[in-house]
Amino acid sequence: MTPELQSALAHLPDKPGVYLMKDARGDVLYVGKAQSLRNRVRSYWQKQAPGGEIHRIRSVIDRVADVEVTQTDSVSEALLLEANLIKRYRPRFNVRLKDDKSYPYIRITLADDFPRVERTRKLVNDGSRYFGPYASASSVDESMNLVRRLFPFRTCTIDIRDGIRALQRPCLLYHIKRCQGPCITAIGKDAYRADIEQVELFLEGRQETLVKALGREMTAAAERTEYERAAALRDKIRAIERTMESQKMAAFARTELDLVGLARQDNQAAIQLFVIRDGKMIGRDVFLLEAAREASDEEVLTSFLEQYYARAGSIPREVYVPSVVADAGVLETFLTERRGGPVHLRVPQRGEKRELLALATRNAGETLAREQARWLADHGKTLAALEVLAEALGLPGPPLRIECYDISNLGGSESVGSMVVFEDGRPRTGEYRRFRIKTVSGPNDFASHQEVLRRRFRTVKTGEEGGEEARRWAMPDLVIVDGGKGQVSAAKAVLDELGLHDLPLAGLAKEREELFLPDRPDPIVLPATSPALYLVQRLRDEAHRFAITYHRDLRARRTVRSAFDDLPGVGPKRKRELLKVFGSIKRVRDAPVEQIAAVPGIGPALAARIKATLEA
Repeated sequence: MTPELQSALAHLPDKPGVYLMKDARGDVLYVGKAQSLRNRVRSYWQKQAPGGEIHRIRSVIDRVADVEVTQTDSVSEALLLEANLIKRYRPRFNVRLKDDKSYPYIRITLADDFPRVERTRKLVNDGSRYFGPYASASSVDESMNLVRRLFPFRTCTIDIRDGIRALQRPCLLYHIKRCQGPCITAIGKDAYRADIEQVELFLEGRQETLVKALGREMTAAAERTEYERAAALRDKIRAIERTMESQKMAAFARTELDLVGLARQDNQAAIQLFVIRDGKMIGRDVFLLEAAREASDEEVLTSFLEQYYARAGSIPREVYVPSVVADAGVLETFLTERRGGPVHLRVPQRGEKRELLALATRNAGETLAREQARWLADHGKTLAALEVLAEALGLPGPPLRIECYDISNLGGSESVGSMVVFEDGRPRTGEYRRFRIKTVSGPNDFASHQEVLRRRFRTVKTGEEGGEEARRWAMPDLVIVDGGKGQVSAAKAVLDELGLHDLPLAGLAKEREELFLPDRPDPIVLPATSPALYLVQRLRDEAHRFAITYHRDLRARRTVRSAFDDLPGVGPKRKRELLKVFGSIKRVRDAPVEQIAAVPGIGPALAARIKATLEA
């Protein structure tokens, strides 16, 4: 036991909180929560186990060099913090949702006068309402398409204020009746928000309440002889009723509950989630998890419930699970606080809920089997490609982690570099990096590659530029640069300068798809049908895409910035207001003086000068 660890264990507080077990390099091995940090953490080094997870992480205890703790006011706060830290650090010995950073939500921007309904992958505390998370982009797209067909709402991002005409002419969506036209004041704030409330009811699964409200509105419209509106409402009611019929897979009166089915195989797990609201199944998603073989079903269930409901937009009164979960009381308290009302975890013993839970479990098992079969097929092809590449380049083994670098600029301006990472032949998008070239003037690919590689690999030697995150970067088994002999020689000089003489390096030239090695005069040409060639082409193309996207973004920002810089009397604050209202310099130029003057902080005189400058 290291002195740092002994000191940490000796000064643990008898308070609730979260603990992080770290190895000698500072990597987080395990994240846990506790009612008493002192009792829980110390018990790992005692013969008596603190709970089920000790069997799973017993093998890692000897690797723990330090324990970092964070106190919270309650166990519920600790649970929420634990879920966030697992998502952030992705520790190897925790059960965790796969690709948990990318689950999508439906967001309603209630802070706006005229809210938008949109997809998002970020939860921001800005007054918006979120529905989800959904298991996949296709799931959220299906819901979004259905909502768009039933309810017209705006999809633009321009700033629209109540009673102020934002545009002279509406877009096509207004003419095809997919938007009510708040930009031209065709609908008021109150009427628009009433429609958004209907969207909320629909996404909550309260279609029957919505149908009754629309029915009353239809009757009132008919009594006022507004027959066209009454007919439109009738068609909307019929469309919603058809949706309700397709959702009535299970009928549990007015109940509001989630059912969770679990399947396990090796170090993978699948959770089938059935979402039932007002007696109708409004969602059925499958979530994949990474779970050690030693982890019990109770641990897997508990970890899923903690991580999922920590970010869920809707929490029901009851959650049905196949077995009792660990720390059920703590979890119920956490869910109750999140929901703002009582929540109960239950294990159904008989009846319809038991049958539906069995169906969820079977669906989870089938999904996991398909995922395993697909993974085995893809893994076999990828391993074969990596073995061919290793043989061609003379590597001691398959390069399981490959980093590829590319440079993008236009005449030397806005020069940027990209780093993409493939592990086991698959992109690791969370580890991609972008570099804005700082020390090179003009279109010099060689020097630009050297700067990027020096900044990336200098962290290996010194730990600079990125601190703990940089030190956590794994060393690649192979480095590929986009280019030929010149780029490879420049890259090799930097690696030698940093003492990384044995790091495998290759260059991929675009013209003939040739691979160049530092100490070999002739290039290596892989057969056109080689899976290894396809793999390195994917790497090169992905690095190029990532670099040129960043380059174009910087050019666009510079263009907008330069155009606004030429406007007289327009500082940073007024620029932001103009961009918020119009979105681009072109729209400012095309707008009438009165509309420009309506922007906060502009006024008629400044609007006239701006208009004259842009037209000139």
